[in-house]
Amino acid sequence: MADLKRILLFFRSSLFILLADWLDFKSKKKKRRGICSSKILWIRRFSGFFLAAMLMIILSPSLHSFPPAEAIKSSHLDSYLRLPSYQASHSSKYRFSFRKASGFRNADECGFTDPKIAGVCDPSLVHVAITLDVVYLRGSMAAVHSILQHSLCPENIFFHFIVSDADLETLVRSTIPQLKFKVYYFDPEIVRNLISSSVRQALEQPLNYARNYLADLLEPCVRRVIYLDSDLVVVDDITKLWITNLGSRTIGAPEYCHANFTNYFTGGFWSDQRFSRTFKGRKPCYFNTGVMVIDLVKWRRVGYTKRIERWMQIQKRYRIYELGSLPPFLLVFAGRVAPIEHRWNQHGLGGDNVKGSCRELHPGPVSLLHWSGSGKPWLRLDSNRPCPLDALWAPYDLYGHPH
Repeated sequence: MADLKRILLFFRSSLFILLADWLDFKSKKKKRRGICSSKILWIRRFSGFFLAAMLMIILSPSLHSFPPAEAIKSSHLDSYLRLPSYQASHSSKYRFSFRKASGFRNADECGFTDPKIAGVCDPSLVHVAITLDVVYLRGSMAAVHSILQHSLCPENIFFHFIVSDADLETLVRSTIPQLKFKVYYFDPEIVRNLISSSVRQALEQPLNYARNYLADLLEPCVRRVIYLDSDLVVVDDITKLWITNLGSRTIGAPEYCHANFTNYFTGGFWSDQRFSRTFKGRKPCYFNTGVMVIDLVKWRRVGYTKRIERWMQIQKRYRIYELGSLPPFLLVFAGRVAPIEHRWNQHGLGGDNVKGSCRELHPGPVSLLHWSGSGKPWLRLDSNRPCPLDALWAPYDLYGHPH
C-alpha cells in the first residue's frame, strides 16, 4: 500500500513539473536553438508522464481495493462477506495489519505461580473465552488488549480462543507475544442444522453458538470461565469479575428485570402452555449472554448443552423466538442466574439490531463497555461517522500502524 501511495505522489509531482515547464515555455521568448531544446525536453517529459499515466490506469483497481475499512468487509453495518475456510487461512495475514501491543507484567502483589503446574491447568489462572473470526477479529483483539491494560496481574490471564474458519494463531502471537492462550476449533456442522433465521444475519453465524459448547471444548481441569463477546472493552481489573460468587448457580451475569421479558419470544410461545410453563415458579429476567461467568463443573454435571440444543430443535419446528443464540439461554437459565453488578455489562452501545443508532451509557459506574447491536465502533470510526462513545473503544484498537 505504501509503494502505491509513493507512485501516486510521483505521478502528481510529474504533472506539476509538466505544467510548470509548459507555462515557462509559453511565456518566455528564447532563441530558436533554446526553443528547440525546450521543446525536446518538454516532449520527453510528456512522454514519460504519458507512460506513467497509463501505468496508473492499469493499477487503479488495486488502488481502490485498500480502503481503511477493508479489514472488516461490510455492506452498511451487517452484510458481511465471509471468506471460505481455505481463503481465510491463506489471506488473513494480508487482510489484517495489527501493530504489536506493548509489553505487560504482573504487579509484585500477584505472587508466583506453581512451576510444577504448567499450562492451562494452573489453578492460579483467570480463564477468559472469546471467539475469533475474520469479521470480528479487530474487535476481539481490542477486547484482549483492554483486559491486559487494566489487569493488575495480566500474566495470570489465560485466553481460550474459539475459531471455526481461519488460522489466526500466528497473527495473535505476533501481535501480543507474551499472551497466554490456546486456540480451539469449533466445527460449524455441530449447530448448522439447529440454527434458525434471525432478525440479523450476524446472529445466524455458527460461531455465535460456540458459547453453548465451552464445557466440551475446554479442558476438564478448567472449572470456571468468563465468556466475553468480541465487541466490547474492559476498563477495570477482570479479576474482580472472575471472583464473582455464583452460589448454587451455574452462570452469573448482570440481569435487567425492568426489560419487557415477553418481547423475547413470539406470541405463539406464550399462548402454548407446553412452552410458556417452562418459566413457572421462576422470576425470569433478561440478561445479555455477551458477558457471563460460567461454572463449567456444574454445567458438565447437569448437561446444559443438551438442554439448549433441545430448545433450538423446538425453535426450528415452532418458531418461538426471533433472536439468535440468546433465547435458548433465557429458556434454560432466566430466573436462575447469579446477579452481577450492571457495571460489568454496559450493553446496547451498538444501537438496535436494525439501525445501529448511537446510544448513551446507562447510569452508574462502568467496568465494561459493550457495543451489542448492529453498530460496531470500528466500522463507524472507519466510515467517519462515529458515535460519541466509540472514542472510548478506539484507544484499545491495535489495527494498523501507531497513531
